[in-house]
Amino acid sequence: MAETAIFQNLEFERLSEAEQLRRSRVFARRMAQRRSVRDFSSNPVPRALIENAIRAAGSAPSGANQQPWTFVVVSDPALKKQMRAAAEAEEKESYERRMSQEWLDALTPLGTDWRKPHIEDAPYVIVVFRQAYGMTADGRRIKHYYSEESVGIAVGLLLAALHWSGLATLTHTPSPMKFLAEILGRPANERAFVLIPVGYPADDAQVPAISKKRLEEIVAWR
Repeated sequence: MAETAIFQNLEFERLSEAEQLRRSRVFARRMAQRRSVRDFSSNPVPRALIENAIRAAGSAPSGANQQPWTFVVVSDPALKKQMRAAAEAEEKESYERRMSQEWLDALTPLGTDWRKPHIEDAPYVIVVFRQAYGMTADGRRIKHYYSEESVGIAVGLLLAALHWSGLATLTHTPSPMKFLAEILGRPANERAFVLIPVGYPADDAQVPAISKKRLEEIVAWR
């Protein structure tokens, strides 16, 4: 039998239009500076920054409020070394045999290859897992709704929160990613969704000279 919904008053601060515009401009400008970084410094990162970013990600909307995500934060050098070796093995196979020429051509401007030193170099690696289904204490499965979309929204908030905190990130999706659940000892209902190295960029870090689409190219007003 479904539980009766319980409601409470919304906590909402109505801002002046001037303050709304100021905040939106600051946020848009800051987010426009976000880049995918592959050259990381070994300088330590305060754990509180990671915790706060995950708190923000955990506030994301989700199907039926089931919050079907797990954030595994890895800082242990031995684990990161193991993850890198497994990721590079899969990526080498992909670059040399699995990827089509069209795909390889699309990646050329980014200068990527199968080598993934950032997994070891970054002080933290956050592996986000999608819970394909839930589990009760007695082992009963609980169907999850819109888990892919829900986790995608949470990852977006996570990246924004980390960038807003002054940290660099990279989204990495080695394919297949089953090895991450095995290395990190995750339960059978969890599927690796994305691997995110987090830290400060190296002093000599470089990024591809690319641009984003203009607003007029990505929005339609009706």
